[in-house]
Amino acid sequence: MTVVEHEVTSPWEAVLMEPAAGSSTGVVVLSGSSGRVDRQRARLFVERGFLALAVRWFGGAGQPPGICEVPLETFVAAVDLLRSRGARRIALLGLSKGAEAALLTAVRDPRVDLVVALAPTSVVWSNVGPGSDGRQLPLRSSWTWRGQPLPFVPVDQSWQPEGHGTGHGQDGRQDGGEGNGPVAIRGWYEQSERTFASRLDAAAIPVEQARADLLLVAGGGDAMWPSLPYAHRLAARREAAGTPVEVITREDAGHRPVLPGESPAAPSPTFDYGGTPEGDALLGAAAWAAVLDRLDRLDRLDDIAPPPHR
Repeated sequence: MTVVEHEVTSPWEAVLMEPAAGSSTGVVVLSGSSGRVDRQRARLFVERGFLALAVRWFGGAGQPPGICEVPLETFVAAVDLLRSRGARRIALLGLSKGAEAALLTAVRDPRVDLVVALAPTSVVWSNVGPGSDGRQLPLRSSWTWRGQPLPFVPVDQSWQPEGHGTGHGQDGRQDGGEGNGPVAIRGWYEQSERTFASRLDAAAIPVEQARADLLLVAGGGDAMWPSLPYAHRLAARREAAGTPVEVITREDAGHRPVLPGESPAAPSPTFDYGGTPEGDALLGAAAWAAVLDRLDRLDRLDDIAPPPHR
């Protein structure tokens, strides 16, 4: 397949990949807490005949250096760009913090038809890294909408990884204990939910309000945060509202599902992501089949009738 790639520099760094024949369905690809432009994952979609846009959503020119009060308008602008290139149906695919952004965007933008949330959370969390002021503290929301920060759950800064060092930084990296190896920080989020239980309801992501279809992908062995319990919470909200949702999971998968055609993620010297390489690959394969099925359905809908709510 002939693919045309465009390097985008405004309003953010991104790569737009288009099949030469064009497509009426576009996919916004959002990485996790690296915020990077995930070219490899975007290419998987364009090779299947879909428009694909991978965006740097923080850490670039004019953006917060960390995941701190990132405007959700960042992702609305990505939808705008795909629409301007002829996409009538829009999917958002995000991993981890990128999944958090995708879910929150779909709640606010009815043009989104599908969200694929890999290793999602069910609540808004506090910042990871510094904001535009260069400061990590005081804790603030990861996101804003129309200039206002979203309600969030703070991380409990008293938490310490068992057997690792003497404490941790705002990004979860240990401050001491050299040679202890990668740290699993799932317990940090679990403790934070207990500590700040009174803030959970306000910070919950109201996915039942999103028009989009919802596909949740989570590993039972996720050691970064409890993405499978979060996925079940999100699914319960959707089911109670009678809106579509599916959860795909494997107990032996961790925080980073590997889609067919992707290189396995390299082990991290800092974080324990959980799961096994085989489990991550099998979860990714199951998710990929479901993703393609939904994207094909969107294409068929366009053949039958114009998209609603535009």
